[in-house]
Amino acid sequence: MPLVAHNKLPTFERLRSEGTSVLPPNRASKQDIRELHIGLLNMMPDAALAATERQFFRLIGESNPIAQFYVHPFTLPELKRSPEAQAYIDEFYEPFDKVKAEGLDALIITGANVVGPELANQSFWQPLIGVIDWAVDNVTSTLCSCLATHAVLQFRYKQHRLPQPEKIWGVFPHRVVDKKHPLVDDVNTRFDVPHSRWNAVTREQFDAAGLHVLVESEATGVHLATSADGLCVIFFQGHPEYDTISLLKEYKREVSLYTNGQRENFPPFPENYFHTREKALLGEYRNLVDAALAGRGTLPEFPEKLVEHRLDNTWHDTAEAVVSNWLGVVYQVTHSDRRIPFMDDIDPENPLGFITDGKP
Repeated sequence: MPLVAHNKLPTFERLRSEGTSVLPPNRASKQDIRELHIGLLNMMPDAALAATERQFFRLIGESNPIAQFYVHPFTLPELKRSPEAQAYIDEFYEPFDKVKAEGLDALIITGANVVGPELANQSFWQPLIGVIDWAVDNVTSTLCSCLATHAVLQFRYKQHRLPQPEKIWGVFPHRVVDKKHPLVDDVNTRFDVPHSRWNAVTREQFDAAGLHVLVESEATGVHLATSADGLCVIFFQGHPEYDTISLLKEYKREVSLYTNGQRENFPPFPENYFHTREKALLGEYRNLVDAALAGRGTLPEFPEKLVEHRLDNTWHDTAEAVVSNWLGVVYQVTHSDRRIPFMDDIDPENPLGFITDGKP
């Protein structure tokens, strides 16, 4: 069922122009269809704020449960913003106090930019903990993306992410390791997921936390897991919401850092992403860049248009199916007011398996 354009957020018109079903509120109010209210805590930096918003709105809008989706974007005021980004947030985003007062059925928490290795030193750390604490007690299910997954693993389960010697960057094959969980119902048993991170929480750490792993990769480790009860908290380490060109944009940004002297080496290719022809084009581009930096010519234009139309998207259909399954389960639980346990040994006193010996 469709997204409901309950405010003037530009993303609604953008998605409508792409073919996503978006209803104006006057039409939505005339249909006797149940509503699902989904929060989006968007912590991404200014340059990725709107794109991340569109990516998650698109996945929600392409879901199949019989409900009208009201998505409520909000962010944390502690995150520094440019005047333009802050004006956008002030006009189109909702204050967290309003979100809390009106309630949510589900919540998505995005990643964020981090300065330094320690999550607990970030400006968003304590406010994020406040949102998570509220969600655990008041929201049926919270989906954490990448950095948010690492934050919850550290705060709630005492599992600190581990720095990696090389960036986990590219599109990687994954396999379903528990085919019985409804989140992966009718999902391909093998599928791709993009990743872009310098840190990881290992399978051993997920197991030590008592979490339920559903999808993992030999190359990148766990991608999809849940809290012990199977629903309250959903963990993504990858970025299934990414657009086809998202990694290309990241690669272009890394090249720009190199040409501006903010990065020592030319960036490697994201793994399993560019084809042979595109690698050759980008290799020629690199030669021209290095020549220009050596004083033998001018900096060439990044060949984005020559590359982007030949990229493949091997992950979106599965991402759409997983999010659709997630919202379907949320709909069932909130509609019938019943829990759906997925493990036989859930502790009724601590169904999420949280480590309870004090907060860090």
